[in-house]
Order: sequence, then structure tokens, then C-alpha cells
Amino acid sequence: MAKLSQDELLAQFEELTLIELAAFVKAFEEKFDVTAAAPVAVAAAGVAGPAAEAVEEQDEFDVILEAAGDKKIQVIKEVRTLTSLGLKEAKDLVDTAGAKVLEKVAKDVAEKAKAALEGAGAKVTVK
Repeated sequence: MAKLSQDELLAQFEELTLIELAAFVKAFEEKFDVTAAAPVAVAAAGVAGPAAEAVEEQDEFDVILEAAGDKKIQVIKEVRTLTSLGLKEAKDLVDTAGAKVLEKVAKDVAEKAKAALEGAGAKVTVK
């Protein structure tokens, strides 16, 4: 097998769907015992008053499908309703444990999606 350049690899990845790319990353992590998570930056603690340490409320949430449950077909239908995915992509997403159904959505949208997916029998978390 010929060694591919970085540009050739990127060209190959461009042709993949997000679900196929996620499956590749998972397989890569398992094979090489690594993680693709970004490192967490550690901020230096400075001298600041209590007013400077105001905590911002989270306004963007991810809806994560933990498990499809017994009614997998209903969960696939709900995923297709919530997203613009086709049948195969929705099925692949449901088959992938820990897959993000929706990313960076408002809290009310995330709660509605969670309720709809749980109503179909899925186990869902909102982060």
C-alpha cells in the first residue's frame, strides 16, 4: 500500500459523511489507544475580585443519544424528524452509542428533542 500525503488523506476524508468519519475516528482511537479529544487549556489563576468571577449560564446544548432502547425504529424516525438525515444516516447515528443528535441548540429545543427521543424509547442526555 502506497503512503498517502496529507493532502491526499484530506481529499479522502472530504468524501466521507460525518457518521462515516465519526466511525473512522472511533476505530482509529481504539486501534492506536489514543483519544481525539482536544486538550483542556488550564487558565492561570490571577488576583481578581468576586465580581470578576461571574459564571456565564450555558446557552448552547448538545443532545446525545446514549442508547436506542427496544423501539429502535421509532427512535430512527424521531432522529430523522429532528435532523435532516436520510434513513441510512439516521440508522447509523442510532447504532452509534454516544452519538450527538443535535449540537449547540437552545435549551428549549434540546429539552423537546430529549422528550421526543425518550418518548420513542431512547436513553438521552443533554449536555
